Amino acid sequence: MSTTKGNDSIIEVSALTTHYGDRLVLDEVNLDVRTGEIHVIMGASGSGKSTLLRHLLALRRPTSGTVRILGRDIYQLNKKALYALRRNIGVAFQGGALFGSLSLIENVELPLREHTKLDDNTIGIMSRMKLEMMNLAGFENLMPSELSGGMLKRAGLARAVIMDPTLLFFDEPSAGLDPVTSAELDEYILDLRDALRMTIVVVTHELESAFKIADRISVLGGGAVLTTGTVDEIRAHTDKRIQNLLNREPDREPVDPEDYLRRLTQWNE
Repeated sequence: MSTTKGNDSIIEVSALTTHYGDRLVLDEVNLDVRTGEIHVIMGASGSGKSTLLRHLLALRRPTSGTVRILGRDIYQLNKKALYALRRNIGVAFQGGALFGSLSLIENVELPLREHTKLDDNTIGIMSRMKLEMMNLAGFENLMPSELSGGMLKRAGLARAVIMDPTLLFFDEPSAGLDPVTSAELDEYILDLRDALRMTIVVVTHELESAFKIADRISVLGGGAVLTTGTVDEIRAHTDKRIQNLLNREPDREPVDPEDYLRRLTQWNE
């Protein structure tokens, strides 16, 4: 774990609330991500991590609340301004999300071809530099179906940072990987932060990975931020829900037999 690079916020989330129908999914979420840090968002399944990420990417509008990225309220931007803002943001998806009909290097080159007017030679050099950084040199012409799970993750990461974004989002980097490959990917994330000086937000439920890479961690539970702090602060937190998460203990309340019977029979009333 490294120390935080700065105290100014690159992301500011204020009172973010959202519903799926009548169900409350995020409840008054407040969150700040500081420039230059690796900020991990973690929590159990169903805690609201994925929904929060969709809001941070402006893929879904909340019921209420605001999200400011690089000083801009993303829900107040028109399409052109939002497009311009997204050019400063990279996203590495959980499964890599490579196009199956394109080779590895064609996938990595795609953002440059779509969003810049660089010549082919420059695009090729920049793409190979990122592949080299991800230890994928020599695999340029392979198709996604020919890559291992770890290689797919690294390829998706290479594409996400091809335009040297200010801010990188990485969704569940360790999902589906063996412990050794997961540890290697953690090192790549740390290298990216240090080499390219970018701010990185990682959404994960993997404790070991989170504790290795995080400058700060925000723990979600029941759609709310239970706490935000350093790794040591999270480990020492006394909240039972946080300790249950850290110790892999089920967070279940005792079942009242009469209430259980009533819930089973009331649907027919």
